[in-house]
Amino acid sequence: MPPFPPPPTPSIDWTNIGFKVRDVNYHIESTYDSQTQTCLRRPKSLPPCQHQKQQNNHLPPNPQRHPPLPLLHPPLDPPIPTPIFLSAVNLAVATNAEYVPPYTNPALTGGGLSALYIRPLVFGSSPQISLTPPETFTFAVYVTPTGLYHGISAVDALILEEYDRTAPKGTGSAKAGGNYAPVQRHSMAAYKEGYGITLHLDSKTRSEVDEFSTSAFIGVIYGDGDEGNVTLVQPDSVNVIDSVTAASVLEIGEKMLEYQVEKRSVKYEEIREFDEVIAAGTAAGLVPVRSITMKSRGEKWGFECGDGGGSDGGKGKGGPVCRRLLGLLQGIQTGEVEDVFGWNWEVKEVEGMMGRENEDVGEGEENGVNVP
Repeated sequence: MPPFPPPPTPSIDWTNIGFKVRDVNYHIESTYDSQTQTCLRRPKSLPPCQHQKQQNNHLPPNPQRHPPLPLLHPPLDPPIPTPIFLSAVNLAVATNAEYVPPYTNPALTGGGLSALYIRPLVFGSSPQISLTPPETFTFAVYVTPTGLYHGISAVDALILEEYDRTAPKGTGSAKAGGNYAPVQRHSMAAYKEGYGITLHLDSKTRSEVDEFSTSAFIGVIYGDGDEGNVTLVQPDSVNVIDSVTAASVLEIGEKMLEYQVEKRSVKYEEIREFDEVIAAGTAAGLVPVRSITMKSRGEKWGFECGDGGGSDGGKGKGGPVCRRLLGLLQGIQTGEVEDVFGWNWEVKEVEGMMGRENEDVGEGEENGVNVP
Protein backbone atom coordinates (compact mmCIF):
# COMPACT_ATOMS: atom_id res chain seq x y z
CA MET A 1 0.00 0.00 0.00
CA PRO A 2 1.53 3.40 -0.99
CA PRO A 3 2.07 5.88 1.85
CA PHE A 4 -0.72 8.30 2.68
CA PRO A 5 -0.90 11.10 1.87
CA PRO A 6 0.89 10.67 -1.46
CA PRO A 7 3.30 13.35 -2.69
CA PRO A 8 1.83 16.19 -4.78
CA THR A 9 1.36 15.24 -8.41
CA PRO A 10 4.14 16.42 -10.77
CA SER A 11 1.53 17.13 -13.47
CA ILE A 12 0.91 20.61 -12.02
CA ASP A 13 3.34 23.53 -11.88
CA TRP A 14 2.85 24.27 -8.20
CA THR A 15 4.84 27.51 -8.45
CA ASN A 16 2.31 28.98 -10.87
CA ILE A 17 -1.00 27.45 -9.90
CA GLY A 18 -3.27 30.46 -10.45
CA PHE A 19 -7.03 30.33 -9.89
CA LYS A 20 -8.78 28.00 -12.30
CA VAL A 21 -10.58 24.64 -12.40
CA ARG A 22 -8.40 21.56 -12.90
CA ASP A 23 -9.43 17.96 -13.45
CA VAL A 24 -8.91 15.65 -10.49
CA ASN A 25 -9.70 11.98 -9.83
CA TYR A 26 -13.14 11.95 -8.25
CA HIS A 27 -15.96 13.90 -6.73
CA ILE A 28 -18.35 12.42 -4.15
CA GLU A 29 -22.13 12.23 -4.46
CA SER A 30 -24.70 11.29 -1.84
CA THR A 31 -28.35 11.09 -2.92
CA TYR A 32 -31.17 11.35 -0.38
CA ASP A 33 -34.66 10.04 -1.08
CA SER A 34 -37.27 11.69 1.13
CA GLN A 35 -39.74 8.85 0.55
CA THR A 36 -37.47 6.04 1.72
CA GLN A 37 -35.28 8.28 3.91
CA THR A 38 -32.15 6.56 2.65
CA CYS A 39 -28.92 8.03 1.45
CA LEU A 40 -26.73 6.42 -1.26
CA ARG A 41 -23.09 7.47 -1.41
CA ARG A 42 -20.80 6.86 -4.39
CA PRO A 43 -17.58 8.28 -5.83
CA LYS A 44 -17.79 9.62 -9.38
CA SER A 45 -14.91 9.87 -11.82
CA LEU A 46 -15.84 13.28 -13.25
CA PRO A 47 -14.15 16.69 -13.48
CA PRO A 48 -15.00 19.43 -10.95
CA CYS A 49 -18.22 21.39 -11.27
CA GLN A 50 -18.58 25.11 -11.81
CA HIS A 51 -19.70 27.62 -9.19
CA GLN A 52 -23.39 28.18 -9.91
CA LYS A 53 -25.32 25.46 -8.09
CA GLN A 54 -28.33 25.56 -5.87
CA GLN A 55 -26.90 25.70 -2.36
CA ASN A 56 -23.24 25.44 -1.58
CA ASN A 57 -20.56 25.95 0.98
CA HIS A 58 -16.81 25.73 1.07
CA LEU A 59 -13.96 25.19 3.46
CA PRO A 60 -10.20 25.60 3.21
CA PRO A 61 -8.04 22.47 3.07
CA ASN A 62 -4.43 22.79 4.07
CA PRO A 63 -1.28 22.46 2.00
CA GLN A 64 0.80 19.38 2.68
CA ARG A 65 3.49 19.87 5.27
CA HIS A 66 3.40 16.92 7.63
CA PRO A 67 1.33 13.76 7.49
CA PRO A 68 -1.42 13.55 8.68
CA LEU A 69 -3.39 15.67 6.21
CA PRO A 70 -5.55 18.25 8.03
CA LEU A 71 -8.59 20.31 7.10
CA LEU A 72 -9.23 23.67 8.71
CA HIS A 73 -12.54 24.36 10.36
CA PRO A 74 -15.34 22.24 8.81
CA PRO A 75 -18.29 24.60 8.12
CA LEU A 76 -20.65 25.96 10.72
CA ASP A 77 -23.92 24.03 11.04
CA PRO A 78 -23.93 22.08 7.76
CA PRO A 79 -27.48 21.28 6.55
CA ILE A 80 -26.40 17.69 5.80
CA PRO A 81 -26.21 15.26 8.77
CA THR A 82 -22.74 15.74 10.22
CA PRO A 83 -21.50 12.13 9.84
CA ILE A 84 -22.50 12.10 6.14
CA PHE A 85 -20.99 15.54 5.56
CA LEU A 86 -17.65 14.70 7.15
CA SER A 87 -17.49 11.28 5.49
CA ALA A 88 -18.08 12.79 2.05
CA VAL A 89 -15.47 15.50 2.59
CA ASN A 90 -12.97 12.92 3.84
CA LEU A 91 -13.60 10.76 0.75
CA ALA A 92 -13.28 13.72 -1.62
CA VAL A 93 -9.93 14.77 -0.18
CA ALA A 94 -8.54 11.26 0.34
CA THR A 95 -9.28 10.15 -3.22
CA ASN A 96 -7.64 13.31 -4.57
CA ALA A 97 -4.85 13.63 -2.01
CA GLU A 98 -2.11 14.01 -4.62
CA TYR A 99 -3.75 17.30 -5.64
CA VAL A 100 -3.13 18.88 -2.24
CA PRO A 101 -0.40 21.47 -2.96
CA PRO A 102 3.07 21.14 -1.43
CA TYR A 103 3.83 23.28 1.56
CA THR A 104 5.44 26.65 0.90
CA ASN A 105 6.28 29.18 3.57
CA PRO A 106 3.90 32.15 3.12
CA ALA A 107 6.69 34.46 4.33
CA LEU A 108 8.67 33.47 1.24
CA THR A 109 5.76 33.81 -1.19
CA GLY A 110 4.43 37.20 -0.09
CA GLY A 111 1.53 35.67 1.82
CA GLY A 112 0.29 33.47 -1.01
CA LEU A 113 -0.88 30.02 -0.03
CA SER A 114 -2.34 27.52 -2.48
CA ALA A 115 -4.72 24.82 -1.32
CA LEU A 116 -7.07 22.06 -2.39
CA TYR A 117 -10.33 24.00 -2.64
CA ILE A 118 -13.36 22.04 -1.40
CA ARG A 119 -16.84 22.77 -2.69
CA PRO A 120 -19.73 20.99 -0.94
CA LEU A 121 -23.15 21.65 -2.47
CA VAL A 122 -26.68 20.28 -2.37
CA PHE A 123 -29.47 20.57 -4.92
CA GLY A 124 -32.87 19.08 -5.69
CA SER A 125 -32.28 16.35 -8.27
CA SER A 126 -35.57 14.54 -8.86
CA PRO A 127 -37.45 15.24 -12.14
CA GLN A 128 -40.39 17.63 -11.72
CA ILE A 129 -41.92 20.77 -13.16
CA SER A 130 -44.06 21.91 -10.21
CA LEU A 131 -42.93 24.52 -7.70
CA THR A 132 -42.82 22.08 -4.82
CA PRO A 133 -39.94 20.62 -2.82
CA PRO A 134 -38.26 17.76 -4.71
CA GLU A 135 -38.38 14.19 -3.45
CA THR A 136 -34.69 13.59 -4.09
CA PHE A 137 -31.69 15.69 -3.14
CA THR A 138 -28.08 15.23 -4.19
CA PHE A 139 -25.23 16.29 -1.92
CA ALA A 140 -21.90 16.46 -3.72
CA VAL A 141 -18.35 17.39 -2.77
CA TYR A 142 -15.94 18.63 -5.44
CA VAL A 143 -12.29 19.59 -5.03
CA THR A 144 -9.70 21.36 -7.17
CA PRO A 145 -6.22 22.70 -6.39
CA THR A 146 -6.00 26.47 -6.65
CA GLY A 147 -4.41 29.68 -5.49
CA LEU A 148 -6.14 32.75 -4.00
CA TYR A 149 -9.11 34.25 -5.83
CA HIS A 150 -7.98 37.88 -5.69
CA GLY A 151 -4.26 37.18 -5.58
CA ILE A 152 -2.12 38.40 -2.69
CA SER A 153 -1.95 42.19 -3.23
CA ALA A 154 -4.24 45.05 -2.21
CA VAL A 155 -7.28 45.82 -4.38
CA ASP A 156 -9.45 48.88 -4.97
CA ALA A 157 -13.17 48.43 -4.26
CA LEU A 158 -16.22 49.94 -5.96
CA ILE A 159 -19.62 50.19 -4.31
CA LEU A 160 -22.22 48.76 -6.71
CA GLU A 161 -25.14 51.17 -7.06
CA GLU A 162 -26.98 49.76 -10.08
CA TYR A 163 -27.51 46.26 -8.67
CA ASP A 164 -28.79 44.84 -5.37
CA ARG A 165 -27.32 41.47 -4.46
CA THR A 166 -30.12 40.62 -2.07
CA ALA A 167 -33.44 41.89 -0.73
CA PRO A 168 -34.57 42.50 2.86
CA LYS A 169 -35.98 39.27 4.31
CA GLY A 170 -34.69 37.45 1.22
CA THR A 171 -32.10 34.74 0.61
CA GLY A 172 -28.98 36.88 0.98
CA SER A 173 -27.74 34.91 3.96
CA ALA A 174 -27.95 31.61 2.05
CA LYS A 175 -24.91 30.24 0.24
CA ALA A 176 -26.96 29.85 -2.94
CA GLY A 177 -25.80 30.05 -6.54
CA GLY A 178 -28.51 32.59 -7.35
CA ASN A 179 -26.83 35.08 -5.03
CA TYR A 180 -23.64 35.01 -7.09
CA ALA A 181 -24.38 34.62 -10.80
CA PRO A 182 -26.31 37.91 -11.36
CA VAL A 183 -23.54 40.10 -9.95
CA GLN A 184 -20.86 38.78 -12.27
CA ARG A 185 -21.47 41.17 -15.15
CA HIS A 186 -21.35 44.13 -12.77
CA SER A 187 -18.16 42.89 -11.13
CA MET A 188 -16.56 42.32 -14.54
CA ALA A 189 -17.48 45.86 -15.63
CA ALA A 190 -15.90 47.21 -12.43
CA TYR A 191 -12.82 45.08 -13.04
CA LYS A 192 -12.36 46.66 -16.47
CA GLU A 193 -12.33 50.05 -14.74
CA GLY A 194 -9.56 48.93 -12.42
CA TYR A 195 -11.58 47.80 -9.40
CA GLY A 196 -10.51 44.40 -8.09
CA ILE A 197 -13.56 43.85 -5.89
CA THR A 198 -17.12 45.18 -5.49
CA LEU A 199 -18.99 46.12 -2.31
CA HIS A 200 -22.71 46.05 -1.54
CA LEU A 201 -24.73 48.35 0.68
CA ASP A 202 -28.10 47.23 2.05
CA SER A 203 -30.72 47.34 -0.68
CA LYS A 204 -33.47 48.87 1.46
CA THR A 205 -31.81 52.11 2.55
CA ARG A 206 -28.40 52.09 0.78
CA SER A 207 -27.01 53.41 4.05
CA GLU A 208 -25.32 50.36 5.64
CA VAL A 209 -22.50 48.07 4.59
CA ASP A 210 -23.47 44.49 3.77
CA GLU A 211 -20.51 42.62 2.25
CA PHE A 212 -18.22 42.34 -0.74
CA SER A 213 -19.47 40.34 -3.73
CA THR A 214 -16.99 37.54 -3.00
CA SER A 215 -16.21 37.97 0.68
CA ALA A 216 -17.11 39.34 4.10
CA PHE A 217 -16.27 42.91 5.12
CA ILE A 218 -13.99 43.49 8.11
CA GLY A 219 -13.09 47.01 9.21
CA VAL A 220 -10.05 47.70 11.41
CA ILE A 221 -9.75 50.60 13.82
CA TYR A 222 -6.41 51.46 15.43
CA GLY A 223 -7.00 52.61 18.98
CA ASP A 224 -5.13 55.80 19.95
CA GLY A 225 -3.96 56.20 16.36
CA ASP A 226 -1.82 53.06 16.15
CA GLU A 227 -2.27 49.30 15.91
CA GLY A 228 -1.66 48.74 19.61
CA ASN A 229 -5.32 48.83 20.63
CA VAL A 230 -7.22 47.31 17.74
CA THR A 231 -10.94 46.86 17.11
CA LEU A 232 -12.25 44.53 14.40
CA VAL A 233 -15.71 45.38 13.07
CA GLN A 234 -17.94 43.13 10.94
CA PRO A 235 -21.44 44.11 9.72
CA ASP A 236 -24.20 42.05 11.32
CA SER A 237 -26.68 42.45 8.47
CA VAL A 238 -29.20 39.61 8.15
CA ASN A 239 -28.59 39.70 4.40
CA VAL A 240 -24.96 38.54 4.47
CA ILE A 241 -23.48 35.06 4.42
CA ASP A 242 -22.14 33.68 7.68
CA SER A 243 -18.49 33.56 6.60
CA VAL A 244 -16.45 30.85 8.33
CA THR A 245 -13.24 32.66 7.34
CA ALA A 246 -14.40 35.95 8.84
CA ALA A 247 -15.57 34.14 11.99
CA SER A 248 -12.17 32.45 12.27
CA VAL A 249 -10.32 35.74 11.86
CA LEU A 250 -12.45 37.49 14.47
CA GLU A 251 -11.86 34.64 16.91
CA ILE A 252 -8.12 34.77 16.29
CA GLY A 253 -8.14 38.51 16.84
CA GLU A 254 -10.16 38.31 20.04
CA LYS A 255 -8.59 35.29 21.72
CA MET A 256 -5.01 35.28 20.43
CA LEU A 257 -4.32 38.99 19.95
CA GLU A 258 -6.74 40.48 22.52
CA TYR A 259 -8.38 42.72 19.92
CA GLN A 260 -11.83 44.12 20.53
CA VAL A 261 -14.42 42.52 18.25
CA GLU A 262 -17.72 44.11 17.24
CA LYS A 263 -20.48 42.63 15.06
CA ARG A 264 -22.89 45.47 14.46
CA SER A 265 -24.45 47.80 11.93
CA VAL A 266 -21.83 49.67 9.90
CA LYS A 267 -23.11 52.92 8.39
CA TYR A 268 -21.83 54.07 5.01
CA GLU A 269 -20.38 57.21 6.58
CA GLU A 270 -18.32 55.08 8.97
CA ILE A 271 -16.26 53.56 6.15
CA ARG A 272 -13.92 56.58 6.18
CA GLU A 273 -13.09 55.96 9.84
CA PHE A 274 -11.46 52.57 9.30
CA ASP A 275 -7.68 52.38 9.25
CA GLU A 276 -7.72 49.09 7.35
CA VAL A 277 -10.41 47.23 5.44
CA ILE A 278 -10.12 43.50 4.79
CA ALA A 279 -12.14 41.23 2.50
CA ALA A 280 -12.35 37.76 4.08
CA GLY A 281 -13.41 34.61 2.24
CA THR A 282 -12.41 30.99 1.77
CA ALA A 283 -11.34 31.37 -1.86
CA ALA A 284 -10.21 34.96 -1.36
CA GLY A 285 -8.25 34.48 1.86
CA LEU A 286 -7.66 37.85 3.53
CA VAL A 287 -7.47 40.57 0.90
CA PRO A 288 -6.29 44.07 1.91
CA VAL A 289 -8.51 46.78 0.43
CA ARG A 290 -6.63 49.88 -0.73
CA SER A 291 -9.64 52.12 -1.33
CA ILE A 292 -13.45 52.20 -1.53
CA THR A 293 -15.20 54.41 -4.10
CA MET A 294 -18.83 55.50 -4.41
CA LYS A 295 -19.20 57.19 -7.78
CA SER A 296 -22.56 58.92 -7.28
CA ARG A 297 -21.20 60.89 -4.33
CA GLY A 298 -17.77 61.41 -5.78
CA GLU A 299 -16.24 59.89 -2.65
CA LYS A 300 -13.16 57.71 -2.33
CA TRP A 301 -11.46 56.65 0.87
CA GLY A 302 -8.05 55.06 1.22
CA PHE A 303 -6.81 52.59 3.83
CA GLU A 304 -3.51 51.27 5.11
CA CYS A 305 -2.55 48.31 2.93
CA GLY A 306 1.24 48.26 3.06
CA ASP A 307 1.73 50.39 -0.06
CA GLY A 308 4.62 52.08 1.73
CA GLY A 309 6.54 48.80 1.63
CA GLY A 310 8.66 48.40 4.75
CA SER A 311 11.50 46.27 5.97
CA ASP A 312 9.72 43.11 4.79
CA GLY A 313 9.33 44.49 1.28
CA GLY A 314 5.63 43.74 1.44
CA LYS A 315 4.31 46.59 -0.67
CA GLY A 316 0.55 46.22 -1.09
CA LYS A 317 0.53 43.05 1.00
CA GLY A 318 -1.72 44.46 3.70
CA GLY A 319 -1.59 46.69 6.74
CA PRO A 320 -0.05 45.43 9.98
CA VAL A 321 -3.31 43.99 11.34
CA CYS A 322 -4.18 42.19 8.10
CA ARG A 323 -0.71 40.66 7.89
CA ARG A 324 -0.78 39.58 11.51
CA LEU A 325 -4.20 37.94 11.22
CA LEU A 326 -3.27 36.25 7.96
CA GLY A 327 -0.01 34.95 9.42
CA LEU A 328 -1.82 33.32 12.34
CA LEU A 329 -4.62 31.89 10.18
CA GLN A 330 -2.16 30.36 7.72
CA GLY A 331 0.07 29.24 10.57
CA ILE A 332 -2.80 27.25 12.07
CA GLN A 333 -3.50 25.76 8.63
CA THR A 334 0.09 24.63 8.12
CA GLY A 335 0.75 23.50 11.69
CA GLU A 336 3.32 26.20 12.44
CA VAL A 337 0.96 27.83 14.96
CA GLU A 338 -0.71 25.78 17.67
CA ASP A 339 -4.35 25.09 16.88
CA VAL A 340 -5.77 26.26 20.20
CA PHE A 341 -9.30 26.27 18.77
CA GLY A 342 -9.43 22.63 17.69
CA TRP A 343 -10.25 23.62 14.10
CA ASN A 344 -8.02 21.18 12.25
CA TRP A 345 -9.61 17.89 11.34
CA GLU A 346 -7.51 14.98 10.09
CA VAL A 347 -8.32 13.38 6.75
CA LYS A 348 -8.16 9.59 7.00
CA GLU A 349 -7.06 7.22 4.28
CA VAL A 350 -9.90 5.13 2.85
CA GLU A 351 -8.69 1.70 1.81
CA GLY A 352 -9.18 1.00 -1.88
CA MET A 353 -10.21 4.59 -2.63
CA MET A 354 -6.94 6.42 -3.10
CA GLY A 355 -7.91 7.71 -6.52
CA ARG A 356 -4.94 6.24 -8.38
CA GLU A 357 -5.34 6.19 -12.15
CA ASN A 358 -4.79 2.44 -12.33
CA GLU A 359 -7.39 1.63 -9.70
CA ASP A 360 -10.99 0.89 -10.62
CA VAL A 361 -12.64 2.58 -7.68
CA GLY A 362 -16.24 2.24 -6.69
CA GLU A 363 -18.21 3.72 -9.59
CA GLY A 364 -20.89 1.16 -8.78
CA GLU A 365 -20.19 1.00 -5.08
CA GLU A 366 -23.09 2.19 -3.00
CA ASN A 367 -23.55 2.54 0.73
CA GLY A 368 -27.09 2.78 2.04
CA VAL A 369 -27.59 4.95 5.12
CA ASN A 370 -30.85 5.51 6.96
CA VAL A 371 -31.37 9.18 7.74
CA PRO A 372 -33.69 9.99 10.65
